[in-house]
Formats: sequence, C-alpha cells, structure tokens
Amino acid sequence: MSVSIGQTAPDFKLFNTERQEVSLSDYKGKNLIIHFFPLAFTGVCTAQLCQARDNMEVYTRLNAEVVGISVDSLFSLGVFAKENNYNFPLLSDFNKDAIKAYNVVIEEFAFGMHGVSKRAAFVIDKEGIVRYAEVTPTPGDLPNFAAIKETLEGLA
Repeated sequence: MSVSIGQTAPDFKLFNTERQEVSLSDYKGKNLIIHFFPLAFTGVCTAQLCQARDNMEVYTRLNAEVVGISVDSLFSLGVFAKENNYNFPLLSDFNKDAIKAYNVVIEEFAFGMHGVSKRAAFVIDKEGIVRYAEVTPTPGDLPNFAAIKETLEGLA
C-alpha cells in the first residue's frame, strides 16, 4: 500500500555518509523533504538532488530540511555527495527497509538490477504527518519541485 497524504510517515533508521544513524524522529519539530532516488551517479538522480541543493535557501526559510535516500552504500553516497556539493544528508537504505516502508520499490530496474528505489518525494510535517507524496511515473521523471515548495508554504 502506498504512503498517502494525511497518514503518519513510516519511521526509518538509516546511516548517513558520516556513519551516523539517522531516523525520522530526529526531524520532529521540522518539516522534512525526503527525496528517494534510484542510484547515485546517474543523470536524473544527480539533477533531482542538485535541484534540492539549489533550493536549500528556500527550504531553510520554510523551516524544512532535506534528506536523500537510495539503496547505494553510505560510502558511494559519500563520494556522490562530495562531488556534487550536496548540502543535506544522503542516507543509505542498503537493506531496502525504507523503500519498502514507503512502497517505492522498483522490483526490476535496468541492467537486471532488482530492488532499487522509485523516484519519489515526500513532505513530512513537524508532527510526522505526510503532507505531500509523489512517486514519479518513470525513473526518468523529476518530482514536482513547485508543488513541494507550495506544500511547505502551506505549513509555514
């Protein structure tokens, strides 16, 4: 079942590129944008996270933080973050717990890969309630950044 607007966001406990455990509860009291993406170092994934990076000033003004989540290892995500100067944490869902909880699993991806994340964006409010949920039709589509911003403005 898909995660939908109005429901409590599924919790997660994942490691960031600094080897620290991060959970959804760490963001209580702030709005959180979660960007799920299939794989580091790919064109559309890089574009998605660069757009999030470039909007960080707007998100900060709206009391929002951002995380990116993929099934890549925290080590490869660390290189990816550094190469692209991402100003928000990337979290490794190597065991696929978060993508299953948010129901954003691509069972069969390119090159015979199984179990990567669909491209998706969620806005979770200060109390942990999903206020925006978008799973893109294909991995080649970007989330609607204008709708994310509009949702955050409605929470301010």
